[in-house]
Amino acid sequence: MSAILNQANKICTEHLLNAPASLNKHDKKWQLTFVENHVSKEKTIEVSPIPSHVILTIPSENSCFKIDKTTLTDIVKEKKLEKLQEIGEVNGVASSLETSLDGGINGGAEDIAHRREAFGSNTYKKPPSKSFFYFVVVDGYARMLVTSVGMNTTWGQMMSQLTGDNNEQTPLQIRLNKLTSAIGMVGLAVALLVLVVLLVRYFTGNTKDENGSTEFNGSSTKSNDIINAVVGIVAAAVTIVVVAIPEGLPLAVTLTLAYSMKRMMADKAMVRNLSACETMGSTTTICTDKTGTLTLNQMKVTKFWLGKETMDEAYSSISSFVVNLIHQGVSLNTTGSVYRGSTGSGFEFSGSPTEKAILAWAVLEMKMDMEEMKRNFTILFVEAFNSQKKKSGVLIKKKEDNTVYVHWKGAAEMILAMCSSYYDASGVMKDLNEEERMEFKKIIQGMAANSLRCIAFAHKQVAETEEEDVKEKKKLEGENLTLLGLVGIKDPCRPGVKKAVEDCRYAGVNIKMITGDNVFTARAIATECGILRPDQDRGAVVEGEEFRNYTPEERMQKVEKICVMARSSPFDKLLMVQCLKQKGHVVAVTGDGTNDAPALKEADIGLSMGIQGTEVAKESSDVVILDDKFDSVATVLEWGRCVYTNIQKFIQVQLTANVAALVINFVTAIFAGKALLTIPKLLWVNLIMDTLGALALATEKPTKKLMKKPPVGRTEQLITNIMWRNLLAQALYQITILLTLQFKGESIFKVTEAVNDTLIFNTSVLCQVFNEFNARKLEKKNVFKGIHKNKLFLGIIGMIIVIQALTVEFLKRFAGTERLNWGQWGACIAMAAISWPIGSIVKCIPVPERPIFSYLKWK
Repeated sequence: MSAILNQANKICTEHLLNAPASLNKHDKKWQLTFVENHVSKEKTIEVSPIPSHVILTIPSENSCFKIDKTTLTDIVKEKKLEKLQEIGEVNGVASSLETSLDGGINGGAEDIAHRREAFGSNTYKKPPSKSFFYFVVVDGYARMLVTSVGMNTTWGQMMSQLTGDNNEQTPLQIRLNKLTSAIGMVGLAVALLVLVVLLVRYFTGNTKDENGSTEFNGSSTKSNDIINAVVGIVAAAVTIVVVAIPEGLPLAVTLTLAYSMKRMMADKAMVRNLSACETMGSTTTICTDKTGTLTLNQMKVTKFWLGKETMDEAYSSISSFVVNLIHQGVSLNTTGSVYRGSTGSGFEFSGSPTEKAILAWAVLEMKMDMEEMKRNFTILFVEAFNSQKKKSGVLIKKKEDNTVYVHWKGAAEMILAMCSSYYDASGVMKDLNEEERMEFKKIIQGMAANSLRCIAFAHKQVAETEEEDVKEKKKLEGENLTLLGLVGIKDPCRPGVKKAVEDCRYAGVNIKMITGDNVFTARAIATECGILRPDQDRGAVVEGEEFRNYTPEERMQKVEKICVMARSSPFDKLLMVQCLKQKGHVVAVTGDGTNDAPALKEADIGLSMGIQGTEVAKESSDVVILDDKFDSVATVLEWGRCVYTNIQKFIQVQLTANVAALVINFVTAIFAGKALLTIPKLLWVNLIMDTLGALALATEKPTKKLMKKPPVGRTEQLITNIMWRNLLAQALYQITILLTLQFKGESIFKVTEAVNDTLIFNTSVLCQVFNEFNARKLEKKNVFKGIHKNKLFLGIIGMIIVIQALTVEFLKRFAGTERLNWGQWGACIAMAAISWPIGSIVKCIPVPERPIFSYLKWK
C-alpha cells in the first residue's frame, strides 16, 4: 500500500509543478486532496491487495474502473485526463471518494478506523502525507515543496483563532506578588485602625479645627461640616493604603529585567523568556555539549590509518583500488557537497562540520573527484545518519558493470563491530581476527585519547538480488563488511574555555559535559577544558547506555558524581536533566540540535547556540548564545546573579520608603488628624521609586564578586537578613527626622506650616535619593566604589534631583509646595545625607544566617 501512496504523492506533486494554466482550480484541489488523505474515507471502494501493489476498484455510473500503479499515473498526468471521462471525469472520482482537506492533519478516530478496515494492517497513521508548519524532521534529508507560508498555513489559521495571552508570571513575580499582598494586608489593617480611631475622636468631640474650636458639637454641627470631616478622615485612611502597597513593584522589576536583557545582547546572549534572567542566577548545574560550545567546531582530519599503518603523507603509496573505494564511500555516503567556482579558485565545502572535514581531506589529500563519482554511480538507497545510530550507509550501483556496493561510515567502534576483514595499504584483504580487532581498538582509543574524533569507513559488494531486499526491508546490510580506513578529526578547544569552567566552579556551579563521542575522546576533551581532573575516579565518566541501564535508585545516587557522559543520545541527556532536577538542582542545558529540544524544554534554563543551532533548538530554549561560546554561557550565569541582586537592591529602597511613609502617615493621622504626605506627593515619590529608581539600580553591571558566592537557592528568601537590617535602620532614621520636622519643624526653622510641609516633603524625597547610593552595595561600606563607571546611574539621580527642584520651586498648585531659600535647601540635603554614615555604621552589625521572617514564608 505504501508504494502506491508514495507514487501518488510523487506524481501529484510533479503534475502540480508543471500544471498548465488551463487546468482548473477544482482539478488541482482534487489531486491535492487525493494525495493528502490517501483515500481516507470512501463508500464503495473494494481493496484487492496483490504482491506488489494495490488495485482500487471504483464503481462509476455505468461500469467499474480499476486504479492500479499504472492507471493512477495516467489519471493524474495532464495528457491522460481523457481517461477520467470513463468514470465521470475528476468530479466522478471525487464524488466516489469522501475526502476532506482537514483529514490529513486533523484525522479523527472514525477516519483512522475506516482506513484500518479498508487497508488492513498496512494502515497509514502518522505523520500525515503533507508536512505542516512547525513539523520537525528529526533525521534524514529530503526536498520540500512549499505551498503556503505565514498565516496562510494550517498552523497560521489555527493561531489566528487564538486571542489574548496566558499572562504567565515568572517565579520571581509570583514571590513579589506574595510580598506585595502581605504588605498590603498590613497597610489595610493600619488604615482601618486609623479610620476607626479618627471617627471615634471626631464624633466624641476630641478633634479641633484651625481656630482651636471643637469640630463636632452634636446636633449643632452642620451636616456639610460632618460630611467634609468624614471625607477627610476616609481620605487619610486611603492615603495610608496607598503608601503601604508597593503597587509599582512588579512593573519596576519588569523594567529591571527588560533593561538587563538589552545589556545581555551586547554580551552575545539573546534572552527569549523573561524568567531566564532571574532563574539563571540560581543555576547549580550546567549540562553542556562539546562540539561548537567547548570546541571551535572547526574540524580537520589530522590522522589517517589504513589497515594497521598510519598514512601521514604517503598517500601515493596506497593501492588505487583502495583509494577508489574510499572515494566511493566519501563522495556518495554524505550529505555535504563540494563546489569550485571560477578557474583557479579554491574548493568550498558544505554540510556538517564533520562532513566538511572529511570532504576537504578526501578532495585535497586523496584527490577525490566528487562529480566523477556521481557520474559513474547510481545511488539506490540511503540509510541516513542520526544521533542514535551514529552511522550512515548507502547502497550504490556502478553504471559500467552494474556491480552493487554497500558503504558505511560512522563512529569507529561501531563500524569496526560490523567488519570481518580489512584492507592494507597494498590493497590486500585480510581477515579480522580477535587479536587484530583488539589492535584496531587500541588505535581508535589512542586517537581518542589525543582528543580526536575517530570515523571509520567500510564497504561490501553485494549481489544484485539483494538490491530488491534492501528496498523492501528499507534496511542496509550491516554484517561482514571490509574496513577501508580510519580518520581522526581534531576539533580544538575554544580559547578561554578552561578559565570559564574554572569561574563557574568557583561560583559553586557544576559543569557536566554530554557528548556523542566515545569515552576516550570525551575524557581527553573534558580534561583539556578543566571539567575533569586527571586524577578523578572512573565514576565521573560514563557512557549513555550505562547511565540508561542504571536502576532509578542508582541513577539518583550517581548522577551528581558524573562529570562526563559519552556516547550519549538525546534521551540520555533528558534523563540526566530530570534526575538532577529531582535532586533539587537548578539545571541549565546547552544544545544546538533538533534532538536537544526535549532537554532544553525540560531544563530550568535552556541555552541554544545561535550559529550552529537549529531553529527547533532555538524555539525550545530560553536564551540564545549568539557566538556559540561557553564563555558566553558563563557570562549569562554572571548576568543572572546580577539581575537578582539588582532586584534585591531596588526592593530594599522601595520597602524603606514604604515602611517610613506608612509609619509617618499613621502617626500624623492619629495625632494631627491628617496625613503628612498627601496623595500628589506620594504619587511623585512612587514615580521616583517605581521607575527612575528601579532603572538607576538596574544599570549596575555584573562584578567578579558575584561569581565568588554560591548560587541563590531555588527557595531562598527574597528579602535577606542583611536587607532587613539595612532597610529598618534607614526607615527608622527617616521616621525620626520627618516626625521631628512635623511636630517641631516650625519652631526650629521659624517658618510657616506650609513651608514646613515643603521641608518635610523635600527631605523625604532626598532621603530616597541618598538611599539609592546605599543600596548600590548591600554589604560593603564604600557605596561609591565604581560609581564613576556608571554614568547612567549618575544621570538618572541627577534627573530626579532636577525634577524635584522644579516641583518644589515652580509646581505649587500641583504639589502644594512653597519655595525654599538656599539655607532651607542646604538643611534638607544635610538631613538626607546623614543616611550615608548611618548606612556604613549599620553594615558593621552582624546578622544571623536564618531569615528573621522565615516563618512567614515570604519566598
